[in-house]
Amino acid sequence: MTAIQQKINILAKDIFPKIVEYRRHLHQFPELSYQEFETAEFVKKKLQKIGITDIKTLSNTGIIALISGKNHTENQDCIALRADLDALPILEENETDYTSKNLGVMHACGHDVHTSILLGTAEILFQLRDELPQPIKLIFQPGEEKNPGGASLLIAEGVLENPMVKEMFALHVFPDLEVGKLGFREGLYMASCDEIYMTIHGKGGHGATPNQCIDPILIGATIVTQLQQIVSRKCDPKTPCVLSFGHFEGIGATNIIPSKVILKGTFRTMDEKWRAEALLEIEKQAKAIVESQGGKLELEISKGYPYLENNPASTQKIRSKAITHFGTENVIDLPLRLTSEDFAFYSQVIPVSFFRLGVRNEEKGIIQGVHNSKFDIDEEALRIGVEMMSLIAF
Repeated sequence: MTAIQQKINILAKDIFPKIVEYRRHLHQFPELSYQEFETAEFVKKKLQKIGITDIKTLSNTGIIALISGKNHTENQDCIALRADLDALPILEENETDYTSKNLGVMHACGHDVHTSILLGTAEILFQLRDELPQPIKLIFQPGEEKNPGGASLLIAEGVLENPMVKEMFALHVFPDLEVGKLGFREGLYMASCDEIYMTIHGKGGHGATPNQCIDPILIGATIVTQLQQIVSRKCDPKTPCVLSFGHFEGIGATNIIPSKVILKGTFRTMDEKWRAEALLEIEKQAKAIVESQGGKLELEISKGYPYLENNPASTQKIRSKAITHFGTENVIDLPLRLTSEDFAFYSQVIPVSFFRLGVRNEEKGIIQGVHNSKFDIDEEALRIGVEMMSLIAF
């Protein structure tokens, strides 16, 4: 173990209780995307208490801080470490001392964990700032969970400039992995994500006289089933792709055909050319189906995040650090996922690596996935995350 590793180990153990406090506080007071005002203020105050003075606000609730040492020059290129701040509109069902106090809002995706880890990392790196090979930019980002994605807003406001960011790294909780383990993947990792909103207008009436109606239920059902052929017959089978509708709303009754139906869905893939073609095909076919049955269609496609690609060299570097520090047995290779992340916006501009932090503990009953009302973590993951993020800086 190197001298830097030893220092990071000692410091991480020393501040571990503080990181747990951060996480439990943030978990109790979650805020939705682009509304993270109290969270941002909490982060800013903790950074100031650490002694960091180069702090600025972007996109209303994004906090950006820079750690520089005596050996660094002005505007020297830096490495960025990113955490996200926002929570989800979920009613928490856990019964703990730190259960959400904001009814109907919950840190069910672990962003409280990410923020606490980056605050802990900030404290360690500030203490070791004169040994850092380059400055470190800390990005506490708003709005990861909601289009257009806080990453896209920060990039537009210059977060990758002044000083220039040459590489960026982020971690994310992963309930599939036992606490103590870390997961990495080079190259393509996560999918693009677009949202589809349709309102189908028909003509309502009595269920016993469907011939006098234009049935939006039937039209909607046809759309849901027929559009699957876009994925199964028009997409190259080697290209990961999924089209799913998770909302089908038609407020009628057993004998009432409603006058409209609302559909909401998501389209995801890992090929930008196919993504553009498929979205046009979805629009074309949906309109044709509705018009052929006499209805009218309102269609909105909200373009979301691009696919996420981990830079191979950046990923190899940090994977090697993880093996050296935590042991080969605690480092795993990740499979492709069709979930999405707005960290992908950074990956389209600079080399990045997005890796996973194990938080599962079956003995403690910590087994729920993210976006679940009973999601929780083994808090030992906080220390591991802080050590890993600190190692990346060196």
